[in-house]
Amino acid sequence: MKFSAYIPATLCIAAAMFTACSDDTETVANRIYDTSAMEPSTVLIDGMAESSVQTFTVKMANPTDRDETVTYGVEPSLVERYNAIYGTALMLPAENYELTQPTATIIAGAVESDDVVVTVKNLTSLDRNLVYVLPVTVVSSSVEVLESQRTHFIVVRGAALVNIVADITRNYCSLNNSADATQLNGITDITVQWIMNVNEFGKLISTVMGIEGRFLLRIGDAGVPDNQLQLATSNGNVTDPSWQFETGKWLRCAFTFSSSTGAATLWINGNKKATLTSGYSGSVNWASDDFYIGKSYDNERWLTGCIGEARVWNRILTDAELSDEDQAFLVPVDSEGLVAYWKFNEGAGSLIHDYANGYDLTCNTAPTWVSVSLPEK
Repeated sequence: MKFSAYIPATLCIAAAMFTACSDDTETVANRIYDTSAMEPSTVLIDGMAESSVQTFTVKMANPTDRDETVTYGVEPSLVERYNAIYGTALMLPAENYELTQPTATIIAGAVESDDVVVTVKNLTSLDRNLVYVLPVTVVSSSVEVLESQRTHFIVVRGAALVNIVADITRNYCSLNNSADATQLNGITDITVQWIMNVNEFGKLISTVMGIEGRFLLRIGDAGVPDNQLQLATSNGNVTDPSWQFETGKWLRCAFTFSSSTGAATLWINGNKKATLTSGYSGSVNWASDDFYIGKSYDNERWLTGCIGEARVWNRILTDAELSDEDQAFLVPVDSEGLVAYWKFNEGAGSLIHDYANGYDLTCNTAPTWVSVSLPEK
């Protein structure tokens, strides 16, 4: 992607720590310049992309009658200069960058070069909680360089893994084409994941997902606290006081069930709660027009709040997977055993895309889309 080319006025103050903006402007003559170097560029560690290609060009005020070249290199000592202006960052490790094309050429008669190319790589190996910087600076040039625009700072930092969620209050979602959702049938070992922030319970029953009278994850019931999860099946229901949810905060939820043993376990925020034994021993079959998220029995059993990162797996995830905070907010779409992956990140409309197998959902009405930054810092 191209670096931004505008220069906020405040950045001239920062650039003055390198060299005076006004002096350079007055004596630009026919120097090499690159206004995009006045502002650091940013590469986000989003947990998915392994690399990011950064490109920029250099310019001259007037053409010359020969080719002009400018070569860039990495200078770790400039990290100190960056930190004096923008804050604390670490030098990006050598294994995480490559100067793919370090030399820019302005051909005779032209005033702009071809691209300098820098590849930031192995992004998932970096710590998302740290900030890194890569100083890329001119090491040789056939023409004098404007000092305030000699160095590019490429900043690498963690991104929010979830930026949009859906408020499904008084709403629900169902499969677009249940007949095609074949992998949602015959699941003998299942993990169901979702993140949610519930505003309030206060109703007899609120629904997460499933099929009424068969295999359903719902919250509350007669004789059950209105914030307590219940597994309701065609062969009885199970619940436990440790399966209670808080309101007003983001919760990472995971539920596992094995039909061979009847073992049912809830995880909240990476913490394993009670394991109960259900009388249900059949497989989970959710490829049905009766499968809903946010609805069971009737339209009054909605979930009052926001939901995202809803997933169905045909295996029981390991304790290490379920206790990993980042795993709750993002997983590769081709992960082993991932049957359905509804991120609820569309930001518009009523269609909810399944990133795993195309088992898309449609909401009864367009949900309210809510901007978030998760995981919370």
